[in-house]
Amino acid sequence: MTAAEQTPLLAAENVTFAYGRDAPVLREVSVALAPGESLGLVGESGAGKTSLLRLLLGLAAPTGGRVLFDGRPLQLRSAATMRDFRRAVQPVYQDPFSSLDPRMTVGESIAEPLRSLRLAGDRESRDARVAELLAAVDLPVDATERYPEAFSGGQRQRIAIARALAPRPRLILADEPVSALDTSVRMHVIELFQRLAREQRIGMLLVSHDLTIVSALCGRMAVLESGRIVEEGPTQRLLTAPEHPYTRRLLASVPRLPV
Repeated sequence: MTAAEQTPLLAAENVTFAYGRDAPVLREVSVALAPGESLGLVGESGAGKTSLLRLLLGLAAPTGGRVLFDGRPLQLRSAATMRDFRRAVQPVYQDPFSSLDPRMTVGESIAEPLRSLRLAGDRESRDARVAELLAAVDLPVDATERYPEAFSGGQRQRIAIARALAPRPRLILADEPVSALDTSVRMHVIELFQRLAREQRIGMLLVSHDLTIVSALCGRMAVLESGRIVEEGPTQRLLTAPEHPYTRRLLASVPRLPV
């Protein structure tokens, strides 16, 4: 069965979204991710990428259309539904320092989703899971007792990734996850995402301005212009032979940062 034939794990169907009485920032947008698939979402600032990500994370409800999780409408007011959703879909944000509570040790931060999603188990099993996650992101076990400020930006992003992995999600929604990092550590985080996708079959929706990173991590790409998807398809085809004029302009104007 191909990705296109599978029931999407997460999908937006003709979603429209507006802030209050303002003009819509999204207009009849449809995207879908099959289990294990990676999709890059690109577009200029103000195109609606962050708004779409908020809808797909269940942080806001669409004005029109619907968001589907495992083929069923995402019910934001159902605690049980949202708990299952949070176990399966986890975010990784742009700034790893602001996404980590400076008052919590690294071990406490990584274990927090296990407690909030009722997956904690006993202390021994929780500690074992934290140690497993630290190893998965190439950090030492003794990091558990330290605080985020003791780590570099690249290490903090690995900690944020470890926390996102804690509930064993099926999909990660990543918003510019390496743009705040130095060039020297960007490649390490990209390689980590590649390894996780390969070894754990975790899908990804990646929002990024860096087309090199989208090319490295995403088999498919969608181009968002002024709140509409104007082109979608295999990443390499869009990068080498874009069909829509906006995609061609975007490729010519967006820098491809070195990795």
